[in-house]
Amino acid sequence: MPAPLNGLKAAFASGKMQIGLWLGIGSPLTAELAAGVGFDWCLIDGEHAPYDIMAIRTQLAAMAGRDAHPVVRVPAGEDWMLKQVLDLGAQSVMVPMVDTAAQALAIVRATRYPPQGIRGMGASLGRAADFGGVRDYVATADAQICVMLQLESAEALRNIEAIAAIDGADVLFIGPADLSADMGYPGQPDAPEVVAAIEDAITRIQAAGKVAGILTFDPAKTAYYRDLGVGFLGVGADVAVLAQGLRQLAKVTRAEV
Repeated sequence: MPAPLNGLKAAFASGKMQIGLWLGIGSPLTAELAAGVGFDWCLIDGEHAPYDIMAIRTQLAAMAGRDAHPVVRVPAGEDWMLKQVLDLGAQSVMVPMVDTAAQALAIVRATRYPPQGIRGMGASLGRAADFGGVRDYVATADAQICVMLQLESAEALRNIEAIAAIDGADVLFIGPADLSADMGYPGQPDAPEVVAAIEDAITRIQAAGKVAGILTFDPAKTAYYRDLGVGFLGVGADVAVLAQGLRQLAKVTRAEV
């Protein structure tokens, strides 16, 4: 029995934008709900949200059997972090703050078994191979891993072509918040200079044959990013959706008191 098909990675070949939601609340119930409402993917944010390795495992289990494909963002591109989430069954991983091709290559190698990489041979003990039940996991897992690299600095944008040339770097994801700060516009991702840099980056990512990704909290920008050629679009976060809904409810109700 081979490793399960990575449906998200396969969907990129269709050219249709894949939309998804950031998960930052930390609740498995929220993850289960969000994964079943119509998104293509949901991202478990191990960088900024309150997830340790066991919480990530719980989120993955909660999303199992739901329509949305789970993506795990690790805190950093460390070999041991990637190894742990892959052994838990994550097939799509996002790594923040990737500035160079050397970093990208090291990250990809951490997600592959030898001789292509350095991933440790421990899957038979983990959830990824159904605790030893998927006998051909090691031989087939590499092809189903999707690596997403976050470009969040001016240096990273200068290195787009070199990063994109790394075999196994599937998605190059622009981080508008950190990029704008690095460019000298903290808290201003809509600054004209930042917008121009992002548009240029997306065009170059596509030209290099990779999937371009980005996150926006503005629904009005979905068509804009689709027309630019973005293939992986984050359209919000569970924390933001809940906070906005609760604040609006309190405001409306308070006005009637």
